This record gives sequence, C-alpha cells and structure tokens, in this order.
Amino acid sequence: MKLHEYQAKDVFAEAGIPVPESRLATSVDEVMEAVADIGYPAAIKAQVHVGGRGKAGGIKIATDEDEAREAAEDILGMDLKGYTVEKVLVEAGVDFENELYVGITMDRGEGEPVAMVSTEGGVDIESVAEETPEAIAREHIDPAFGLHPYQARKVVYEAGIPRDVAGDVASILSTLYDLYESKDASDIEINPVMITSDREVVAADAVMNIDEDALFRHPDLAEMEDEAAEDDLERKANEYGFDYVRLSGNVGIIGNGAGLVMTTLDLVDHYGGEPANFLDIGGGAKAERVANALDMVFADENVDAVVFNIFGGITRGDEVAKGINEALESFDEIPKKVVVRLAGTNAEEGMEILNTDLVEVEKTLEDAVQRAVENAQEASQ
Repeated sequence: MKLHEYQAKDVFAEAGIPVPESRLATSVDEVMEAVADIGYPAAIKAQVHVGGRGKAGGIKIATDEDEAREAAEDILGMDLKGYTVEKVLVEAGVDFENELYVGITMDRGEGEPVAMVSTEGGVDIESVAEETPEAIAREHIDPAFGLHPYQARKVVYEAGIPRDVAGDVASILSTLYDLYESKDASDIEINPVMITSDREVVAADAVMNIDEDALFRHPDLAEMEDEAAEDDLERKANEYGFDYVRLSGNVGIIGNGAGLVMTTLDLVDHYGGEPANFLDIGGGAKAERVANALDMVFADENVDAVVFNIFGGITRGDEVAKGINEALESFDEIPKKVVVRLAGTNAEEGMEILNTDLVEVEKTLEDAVQRAVENAQEASQ
C-alpha cells in the first residue's frame, strides 16, 4: 500500500524528521487560504501515486498570489499519468543549497534490508543507480540487530555528505529504519533531503510503501489507504478475495495455486506471448468464484484471449467446469476466446461437462498455452 506524500510526511514528522510546513487542499480556495497562512514561495504538489510529478506539471512553485491561483487551477483536476488530481499539498518553499537521497529498501539478492545514501538527490535514483552506481553508498542491515548507529554514520560518510550535517543525516537514516521496521514498510525514502542555507536538513519529499499483508497490525495506516488510487480491476479482485496482479500483456491467465499460475505465466512467455495478469482463484473454488474470475479477466481491455489452468485437488474439475459454463452462458457473446485445461480430481467429469461451443479444450498445459497465445496473436492483428 502506497502512502501519499502528505501522509508519509505526517508519519515522518511524528517520528521527529524535520518536514516543511504544509497543508492539504482540495480546491482552489483552500489552496489560497493555505498559501496565505504559509507564505511565499510555496510549492503546490499533486498528491497522486506516480513518479515524475514535477516533469509532468504536477508540482509548481508560486511566488505570489496570482501564481498560486494559476498553479492550483492547473493542477487540481488535471490528468497526471492516468490519475485525476483531486488534492494538492501546499508546502512552504525551502531555501536549499544541496539535495541528498536517503532510503531503506529490501535487497532481495542479499536477503537483507539495505540503507542507501547519495549526494545525487532530487533526481530519479534508479537512473543514478544504473548510470553512476558509485554515487550511492550502501550498507546492509541484519534484521536481527537493526541498523547500528555506527552503520548509519559509516554509510553517510561514505556517501560524501558534508561533515557539518552528517550527524543530522545519519539521525534521519536511523529514524527511517525504525519506521521501516516498526511500520512493516517495503520501501521508505526521502528524495530529496534538502540542506538549507542555514545548514539544516529537511525532508522535502516522502515515500513510504507498506506491506499490505501487515496492515492488520497497523489500523492507523490502513485508514490512509486511498481507494481512488486503486486500479478498478485490483479493487474488484479485493472484493472477490483473489490474489491478482495486473500485467501489460494480452493473454489472460486464471489458475488455482500460485505455483500453477506462475508456471502458466512462464509458458506464455516461452511460447511468444505476453501475460496480461496473475490471477489465483485458490483451492476449493466453487462455480461462483470461477465465474467471478472470468468476469474480471474479461473486463480487462488488454486481454485478447484467456487460458484457464486448473489442477484438481481440493478444487474439483466438475465444479470448475460448471463455473466456466455458468459464466460464459451469461454473456450474449463471448468477448474473448477461452482455452481450458483440467487435470486431477474429477478432471474427466469436468471435461464432459464443459460446453465446447463456448470454450476450447486441451489435454496438456503446453497445448492449452500455445492455443491461447495463438488466439491472442490472431485477435490483436
């Protein structure tokens, strides 16, 4: 779950990290009231879950009332990379001399969190990592012991942070790790940390992503979830209780069990197709659940064909077949070609039940995936 900048800054401020004075606004009048209280210059920043807001016109600096009003009118309601801006953060301008990057994330290769510090703040840190990786100092953290103070100081000095602010930056890094651990964060960063002309350090931006599976431990954070930021299909998946990830391809995939679905994804790629989603309906799925899964995949405009891969264990093949028939019979016209592969418990019974006027049936997973990829390629031509 991604927190908005204003939400993450509230968490940071509560933990003692310095942040600029700011107010949230949802209308032009509220923006004008906020800048009247905060003063000029002020930053007016779109609150949407996308990167590159500044380059896309979602962040503007106002030095007077006319510029503030113009910025508010331009940003509120704008389409920013597919998201409508409904609220902005009005924030006091910072007179800064340098911009730094400070963050904590999981290094999956090492199996440990890693603290990262760089003097190349204010720019896309992924580009820095790719083009000049030596510009980022890193320190791995043993989760059994946490981030030791000496480690925070070490990575800050290795990054080349000026000595007069190094202690403050190390303190911010230590606080970020405390939040990363205590709030079950998956990523947490400040880009940039600004060094002001008075040699103070301020968090000018804030990113904090929370592990959704841990939200039951953090009801205060769960209340911050922005339903408007969710993809419609992801919202529908949550309603149905599915494990679902939307991808960029055109072959819809439905299966029971994460391993089976991942295998299907790999085979789609192997046979020259592109998966449109990961959708696991789980074990013991009944007809209604199967029908909901098909409804979801059909609702994805990117999907040109569907492969349904079920291995019967708890999930019986005949129940799945009933669900497929019920779902497809509810359509006046089948919107996408569906290929079904059933194996395991009651698979033969399920194959007999399937309405072959509505679906294509294959005995092996390889044949089913190949057929689905071919169907998608034909539909996209």
